[in-house]
This record gives sequence, C-alpha cells and structure tokens, in this order.
Amino acid sequence: MSRTILALAVAGSLLGLSAIAPQPAAAQEHESPVPPRQKWSFSGPFGTFDRAQLQRGLKVYREVCAVCHGMKMVAFRNLEDLGYSEAQVKQIASEYKIKDLNDQGEPIERPGQPADYFPTPWPNELAARARYNAVPPDFSVLAKARTYERGFPWFVFDIFTQYREEGVDYIHAVLIGFEEKPPAGFTLPAGTNYNKYFPGHAIAMPPPLSDKQVEYTDGSPTTVDQYSKDVTAFMMWAAEPHMEARKRIGFQVMIFLIVFASLLYFTKKKVWADAH
Repeated sequence: MSRTILALAVAGSLLGLSAIAPQPAAAQEHESPVPPRQKWSFSGPFGTFDRAQLQRGLKVYREVCAVCHGMKMVAFRNLEDLGYSEAQVKQIASEYKIKDLNDQGEPIERPGQPADYFPTPWPNELAARARYNAVPPDFSVLAKARTYERGFPWFVFDIFTQYREEGVDYIHAVLIGFEEKPPAGFTLPAGTNYNKYFPGHAIAMPPPLSDKQVEYTDGSPTTVDQYSKDVTAFMMWAAEPHMEARKRIGFQVMIFLIVFASLLYFTKKKVWADAH
C-alpha cells in the first residue's frame, strides 16, 4: 500500500511539473495577447456614459454592424436615453421593416415603431450559417457576456478599483486585431480571418471597419480605432442601459449605511455609558 501511494505521489508531481513547464516555442507563438486596457467614460464607481459617443456608436452599428448583427433586446424607444427626441426616435424606427401579422393573421412587413425592437437581419440560424459561415452574435448583452482572464494580481486590484470593463476592452481589441496574413507556422482554416486577440485566432467575421467608412459630423476622428471605441461603448449601454442609475443608487446606499452605522455606534455608547 505504501509503495502504491508513493508511486501515485511521484506521478502526480511529474504531471504537475509538466503542466507548469515551459511549452515549446511553437505552442507559445500563437497565444492571444491580453487586450489593451482602454479609457472609458463609464469606468469606475462614478463613471457615466458619453451621449455623443453613444450616438456615434449607434451610427456605426446601423451603417456597418447591423448588416450581420441584431439587437433584439433593445427597443427603439430606449434611444431617447442617448439624447434623441421622440420625433428622431420615430424616424429611426420607421427606417426598419418589422415582420408582423395583420388583423386577419397574415404575415406582413410594416415600418418600425418606437415600441418595436431592433430586428435581426437574418430569418433563422440556418440562413445565418449559410450566409456568413457562422451565426453572428446578438449585440444586446455581448459587452457583458464577453471577458478574458486578467490574472494575478490584477483581479485583486479590480476589487478596489471597480474595474468591470473586460468585455468592452476585449470587443475593442477584436475589432482592431485583424491582420492580413497569419504569422509563419499558423494554418488558417478556410473561410476564416486571422485576429490576434480572438481565441484561436481564426474568426469567421471579416474585418468590418476601415478608415473613413462612417462619416462623423462632430469632428471626431474617422479611424478604425475611434469607430471601435464608439460602437463598443454603444454596446455597453445596450447591455446595461441603467448603469448610471445603479451607480447613483449604490453610492446613496453607501452614504446611508455609513450614517446609519455612525448613529448606531453613538446610540450604543449613550445607552451603555453608565453600565459599569
């Protein structure tokens, strides 16, 4: 029995060493780099959305991303939170075709209304796979669904700095991470594109953005990097439109707890001051 236990212990030690031992250069050569951390207006416990950036991001989404990606959990009326008027929201909604039923139960297409949701540009997943070689993910909560490992000790610091922007940093990195040719020794599957930040590096989506692709009227740079930041910020708003209210209420709750704890402390001292 003791020899069996010793053998198992030695085997476990060897496995552990092999797990932490340096991998061959060929295996390390194509590891995904950590997405660069960006500065976002909504970062931190007091961060807020930049409405001008969100409007630019909506423009990039409508002119570029909406060809493949839907946003089925966001209603047109929610765009009023971005600073649009009711008339502007009605105009934006009317530019979309919504599948519906008439009074006789027959399928029709009608102009969108503020209460409608952003439609998906493909009828079903089979059609999406046939058209794009993959099912493009919905944009509604993508900014909260995507993340990456920051590792030690960064995740410890994140607890105190309230860093929660892994998703938007990752999406921005993917949008700027396309390269024309894969590195030497990397075999790119047919129908895919090389992206240095995408896990596995082979992504079905071709580079969606290029410089001067979308016209801005506020003087912002018309570059891939700026487009990526703007549409990513818009995706963050789509995923958590009530973020500002959550942070405001959280701060108010913390103030209340501090005051309440102070009152309890002084009440306790007053009550027990003569108890000796």
